[in-house]
Amino acid sequence: MAEGSAHADGGADPADVRELRARVAALEKERARPPRHHVRSGLAAVLIVVGCLLAPLSVVAAWAADQVADTDRYVATVAPLASDPDVQDAVANRATDALMSHLDLPALLADVAPADRPRLQQALGGRLGDALESAVRSFVHDQARKVAASDAFKAVWTDANRRIHSSLDKALTGGGGGAVQLTNDSVTVDIGPVVDQVKQRLIASGLSAAQHIPAVHTDFTLVRSDQVGKVKTYVRLLQLAGNWLPVLAVLLVAAGVLLSVRRRRALVAGCLGVAVATGVLGIGLRVFRVLYLDRLPAGVSPGAAAAVYDALVHFLQTTVRMVVALAVVVALGAWLTGPGRYAGLVRGLWTSGIGAVRGTADHAGLRTGPVGPFVRRYRTWITWLLVAVALLVYLLWPYPTGWVVVGIALCLLLALAVADFLASPPEPGGSAT
Repeated sequence: MAEGSAHADGGADPADVRELRARVAALEKERARPPRHHVRSGLAAVLIVVGCLLAPLSVVAAWAADQVADTDRYVATVAPLASDPDVQDAVANRATDALMSHLDLPALLADVAPADRPRLQQALGGRLGDALESAVRSFVHDQARKVAASDAFKAVWTDANRRIHSSLDKALTGGGGGAVQLTNDSVTVDIGPVVDQVKQRLIASGLSAAQHIPAVHTDFTLVRSDQVGKVKTYVRLLQLAGNWLPVLAVLLVAAGVLLSVRRRRALVAGCLGVAVATGVLGIGLRVFRVLYLDRLPAGVSPGAAAAVYDALVHFLQTTVRMVVALAVVVALGAWLTGPGRYAGLVRGLWTSGIGAVRGTADHAGLRTGPVGPFVRRYRTWITWLLVAVALLVYLLWPYPTGWVVVGIALCLLLALAVADFLASPPEPGGSAT
């Protein structure tokens, strides 16, 4: 009866039917299970996405904290501005305007000593009576430009920025005094010492009446924008976030990777997400530069404004390139160690290349001796040790750049290649130990 029923079902073998039913039952049981992997994968994805979004904010937070906390770093950032021609021209123009506003030309020239008139007339190009204001302005500007281009100005600029660094925190919050002031639309630096040096040069050039000019304090605008009042609030918040925000971003991405079912794939995706998000920040800095310079108020030198902007965001752009390079290197390393077809092809080419070099060395009579078996036995430990050393070098590097990351990665590859070369295979018929 049972046999007839089995044949009636199409002549299938009862064993095959039982196996098929068992598979269907297993699939239904699997389908009935709670979607643990879906929840886990969803949470991992959320953590990775949040970590990627925090990556560019972490870069800005590290920049804000670095410029306020590290005096040497801040001075190194702004010191090159003293040698920039556009900044020197802008400082000279501002000093000239300040001095000319305090010069009563007829009265001052009338007080010039007779002994000084020939020297002053020669300095003004012999135009004491013709186009007097233009001649004096040109003369004052020449002296101001010489001061701005001198080593003395560089020393004054560097020393002033070093001394005012302690008040930069107050300046970022809009309070406090000192040589740096942050108002609702501009960041300014007092260049009174430069004006005083120009005044001394005028006196030395024969315009002795310039000694009656009172002390002049005038401001040189570093940054001017209608958005400064808003930006300073965001910078202040990021400064308070400090260096813990990058740590939080890394921990979120790492937690997402550990929760993922396919961790290697999650690591590659997370690193590429960090690289893309940080790269967008770098592009945004370039776009903002164009918009900022296009909307400068009248009277602000575009060249000087561009030089100041580039100097202030130089460390930020360097950090962006470093983070992108590091994320790409880690993603590439994770991909190459995976089971993918192309990753396996790359590993095969690597092994073939090392084998070819080893074969050439063997033909030349070069042997690894006892080093080969030792390296082969502890190859895994040696690999992880080399990776740890590379990571330690990166962490101990004061201010790593993108090229530093690439250089460390290349050195690691070279060290791994040497380890693979030394891990020579056992001799035919010999012991595998």
